[in-house]
Amino acid sequence: MTDKQAVPVAKKVPSTRVHHGDEVVDNYEWLREKDDPEVISFLEAQNALTEADTAELADLRAAIYGEIKSRTQETDMSVPSRRGQYWCYARTVEGQQYALRCRAPISGDDDWDPPTVSGDDPLPGEQVLLDSNLDAEGTDFYSLGAFSVTDDGTMLAYSVDKVGDERYTLRFKDLRSGELLTETVENTAPGATWSHDGRHIFYLTVDDAWRPDTVWRHDLGAGTDDVKVFHEPDERFWVGIGGTRSDKYLMIGLGSKITSEVHVLSADDPTGEFQVVWPRRDGVEYDVEHAVIGGEDRFLITHNENAENFELLDAPVDDPTATRVLIPHDAESRLEGVDAFADQLVLSYRRAATPRIAIADIRGAKSSSDVSFEELTFDEPLSSVGLAGNPEWAAPRLRIGYTSFIEPSEIIDLDVTSGDRILLKRQVVLGDYDPADYEQKREWVTAADGTQVPLSIVSRKGVSRPAPTLLYGYGSYEASMDPGFSIARLSLLDRGVVFVIAHIRGGGEMGRHWYENGKTLTKKNTFTDFVDSARHLVDSRATTPAQLVGEGGSAGGLLIGAVANLAPELFSGILAVVPFVDPLTSILDPSLPLTVIEWDEWGNPLEDKEVYEYMRSYSPYENVAALEYPAILALTSLNDTRVMYTEAAKWVARLQDNSTSDNAILLKTEMSAGHGGVSGRYKQWEEVAFEHAWVLRQTGAV
Repeated sequence: MTDKQAVPVAKKVPSTRVHHGDEVVDNYEWLREKDDPEVISFLEAQNALTEADTAELADLRAAIYGEIKSRTQETDMSVPSRRGQYWCYARTVEGQQYALRCRAPISGDDDWDPPTVSGDDPLPGEQVLLDSNLDAEGTDFYSLGAFSVTDDGTMLAYSVDKVGDERYTLRFKDLRSGELLTETVENTAPGATWSHDGRHIFYLTVDDAWRPDTVWRHDLGAGTDDVKVFHEPDERFWVGIGGTRSDKYLMIGLGSKITSEVHVLSADDPTGEFQVVWPRRDGVEYDVEHAVIGGEDRFLITHNENAENFELLDAPVDDPTATRVLIPHDAESRLEGVDAFADQLVLSYRRAATPRIAIADIRGAKSSSDVSFEELTFDEPLSSVGLAGNPEWAAPRLRIGYTSFIEPSEIIDLDVTSGDRILLKRQVVLGDYDPADYEQKREWVTAADGTQVPLSIVSRKGVSRPAPTLLYGYGSYEASMDPGFSIARLSLLDRGVVFVIAHIRGGGEMGRHWYENGKTLTKKNTFTDFVDSARHLVDSRATTPAQLVGEGGSAGGLLIGAVANLAPELFSGILAVVPFVDPLTSILDPSLPLTVIEWDEWGNPLEDKEVYEYMRSYSPYENVAALEYPAILALTSLNDTRVMYTEAAKWVARLQDNSTSDNAILLKTEMSAGHGGVSGRYKQWEEVAFEHAWVLRQTGAV
């Protein structure tokens, strides 16, 4: 470990904050000045410290990188999906960082059997729509935002961010000639939606707080100013634009954390006026899908008015208030949405911390009262299932994705009529990987207040306990950490590390109440659930504190930062990825990106003294104390617009000043990346190898 005397000492510049009579002196707020050379020098010095401390892991990092690379089929192809008269797919080529997005012509109208995927050769007649490797030349960072082809297949709109700040440039390519048009649209949000006629494209721009707030219409080739279609002045609401699966309607969706509103327009009338489906009402969330049932156009509305776990209604398009219940509220199942096709409806929901889908065949239905759903089941109970790429409204099969913690992901075509499942592709894992060598299971932890918290536990079979363990958690925004396979994770499992996800309150695994009991003034349940999960693992002799690392990222970084203050003795290491660890400072400043929309999640400490005091009591940064902290590795990005680098930088500076242990507190800042970290798959593998090597050291697995 690095000598503590070598740690760069951050200067202290007192900055005073006063709210609700509480005066706080912040010595490290000066680190927010991104353009200050002294700030950059501090970040670079911290990077040097991290590099020195982890230099001994260089061979291990190289080995892990090699394992990820050797297990990955680098030249590969996604299963082609039919869109119009083309098979559409993505290809990767060994040695190239980014995917190629391609299409190939279809031989006939009745051809629904996708071509066999070999991974080596292009399909006959292949057209490369976009080679991001060429597009990214000369850049340190590259992110593809929009990627949308007109219904007639002649024009491509795509957007790119080459800095990492999520500010995209929208470009257009004529797919008939291969010509890249000179007209562009600067500083857009990621998405873009074409009108039916391919003459108009809708896109979003953002306000100063990086909130998508305005929908614009660009008339391709017209040479006229873009038309402002919609603007949302309420800073709590994000704006989105898209189309129904049927392509019959364009929809603008508005959403705060607790309220939503949908505006609809016929796709045949792109210059017309959008109409509200349901006017917004505080606390009511809903979304809308278009279906044709019994020959009638219907809106399917998933909502939570007097239905905590949501219910599904349907209504005639010309009167969305004339609703009837299609799927009633269920206290045991959280309804997440419905997808409509010409012949089927697909319901997505979760029950007992597991995502599920159910399918209704509507071909013979005369009305919604004839619609009934049947759950699609799999042998492995701890798994994830959901719709995969299904771009066509009318297709004889449904494309489904399936995976678990130990089973590589599968793409399956389901024949709804016969029930036959056609395996199109299983994720290739090179080498001698055998799922039978691994095991996954569910355990339940009794939290301090008696709540049963689920754990997902993954390991190689035969691992002796107590074992090196990585405990991961998120617990915010009703996001669920579902079962999923990871090639990179095998490098931990094969070295005897047990991977555990704590499905803590604040997430969505157990229904809407699980989320409600882990936000605003119940947020501390998120942290104590994680601590109780760690104690359960230690008390049951599954692991020991010397072998346990806790990990969280973004809002999960808030979790892991709070846990470091609550129970530092339980962990050998804390891995915090782009961590939101200075939440009170951020949420008190409405001028910062994303602050106002976060008030529904955390509360508004500006206006509410109780919220202020509550956040003050758990803020990781503000509660750093003279404690024996475990080793901590914080990872951040200089250009992150979601969780600014400042949070991790301030937190680490304060930890280094206060920790009474000799354990290294490290900060690694990517100087040319955003919230998602580095771009390019090989760079990402290097970053994963860096993180895994540190985890292996801290758990004692090496």
